[in-house]
Amino acid sequence: MTTPSHFTAQDSASYKWFILGNIMISTFMVVLDSTVVNTALPTIMGTLGASMNTAEWILTGYMLSMATVLATTGWLSNRFGYKNVFIASLAIFTFGSFMSGNSTSIGELIFWRIIEGVGGGLLMPVGMSIVTTVFPPEERSTALGFWAIATAASVSFGPMIGGYLVDNFNWNYIFYINIPIGIICILITIVLQKRYAHPRNLKLDIPGLITSATFLPVFLYGLSQVNSSTNAEGWSSPIVMACMWISAVSFILFVYFELNAEMPLIDLRIFKDWKFSIANFVILIFAIGMFGSTFLIPLYMQDNLGYSAFEAGLVFLPVGLVQAVCSPIAGKLTRYIDPRIIIITGLVMLAVSFFINSTFTLQTDRATIVSSLILRGTGMGILYTPLLSVSLERITPQQMAQASSLTNIIRQVGGSVGVAIFTFMLAVRREFHTQIYSEDINLSGETYRSITHRLAEFFSSVGSETSEGALSQAKSYIIQWINTESYIRSLNDDFFIGGVLTVLAIIPVFFLKRTKKKL
Repeated sequence: MTTPSHFTAQDSASYKWFILGNIMISTFMVVLDSTVVNTALPTIMGTLGASMNTAEWILTGYMLSMATVLATTGWLSNRFGYKNVFIASLAIFTFGSFMSGNSTSIGELIFWRIIEGVGGGLLMPVGMSIVTTVFPPEERSTALGFWAIATAASVSFGPMIGGYLVDNFNWNYIFYINIPIGIICILITIVLQKRYAHPRNLKLDIPGLITSATFLPVFLYGLSQVNSSTNAEGWSSPIVMACMWISAVSFILFVYFELNAEMPLIDLRIFKDWKFSIANFVILIFAIGMFGSTFLIPLYMQDNLGYSAFEAGLVFLPVGLVQAVCSPIAGKLTRYIDPRIIIITGLVMLAVSFFINSTFTLQTDRATIVSSLILRGTGMGILYTPLLSVSLERITPQQMAQASSLTNIIRQVGGSVGVAIFTFMLAVRREFHTQIYSEDINLSGETYRSITHRLAEFFSSVGSETSEGALSQAKSYIIQWINTESYIRSLNDDFFIGGVLTVLAIIPVFFLKRTKKKL
């Protein structure tokens, strides 16, 4: 049952495309905030005096809050209707963006990023549900392909816009740009979006909400504390151990509550659909790689290759453009080609791009970086739309809100886990490579003395006042070289891990049953 606002039955053909356009703009804005921070992160860390372990929560906090509230969208949509929830999500996101831009400390920024993520977390699945509701099944893959363009565009323009604003204004403007877009989308939704009547007697699953909002944030916080500068005990630290136990118990309780609740917050029984389960597992791996790689490459380019924030962001421009072209094409091809072929092709491209990134050095040129990212964009473009289509293929209209929420939860969880694990492994592998390099350099050996002597002669020739000063510069230079090479090697290890995970994700795709499509 619907109550139209400004559109009648005769307007239905154009109505669905107006709604899709508005949702694409809103989605672009939300996903943009998952990538726009990447190129601004070094500046934010310097301005607000934040360490890497703390600064990662600017990204992780945003994505975790999105994942947490995603679980409530099914209940909210059924109780208040898609239109009301969509407007509320836009309002929360826009206000959170304004306050993030006004933040003066790292703690304040992380807090408002969490609030911003609440709005974004509500908006994404509701928008997806609206698209699947207003488009008939035979047009759904095409519509989802166009909807995916918004995500692709954010991958391209997010780092570039963030870099431009940081270089020419300041980091606060990466959040301020959301304000006019958010206001416009709210007005369009109020005027154009139809209302849908929903039952009002649903109960909110409080135990499920509490446990779902506990286990992952606590786990990732504990993980971030393992290599913290304030933690000398590593995994045996009481804080880390407490976080791991709380997380494990919360997860077990969450599964128990959801399987036994009359009206579960997240209907885990949907995972009985083998296609839905496999497709979402691949989406999880996809998200880990996508967000992890987008997070690391700007750091590498700015910290090691000397690129400005805008220059580092500019290399991502072709990624989203390629993805935007490939997504709708892949959506159409799923009607004629076994989607497993398309999905595996995308995963192979994604994996190859990671392995290319795992060979980065101080001499890596821009063309190599861009070519790997274009390959990644192509893989993501042809991968994501068929995965969405397959995951929702056998989902009933009554399950659509829950299934959409689950898919987006998994995507955001993958992004959060990707940033956290890549950051954790970056610290672990950097320490490992630093130790190896330090052991290889024999401080009392003839080779070390010869190199420091030659470097001291060079520094003396270019301006060092004393021989002691030149020798000190030479030793500092060697230490700096060790730190730089260790950092790059740890980045390479991260990308290699991403490539291996992506290759492993190919295996379950073979178990997807082929669905015959009518030509």
